[in-house]
Amino acid sequence: MSGMGVFAAALVGILAGWIADIVLGRHHSLFIKLLIGVIGSFIGAFVASRIGLPVGGVVGELTVASVGAVVFLAVLGLFRRTA
Repeated sequence: MSGMGVFAAALVGILAGWIADIVLGRHHSLFIKLLIGVIGSFIGAFVASRIGLPVGGVVGELTVASVGAVVFLAVLGLFRRTA
């Protein structure tokens, strides 16, 4: 999320966490959605850079963060079911 301010990054994180909650049918608090979105943005940015996907603008960063957040929650759900 280069070039974004802290407030904009937090807003993208909250939105990405909210989108992941909707996609997977979960219900988390606002703070947890922020954490999910931030972790998802790191995961999404890592994967996007590895496959050579150029990400630009707020919409691109929100998309990458949302996909990363969905992947994070899905993997976390797999671990919670087996434990």
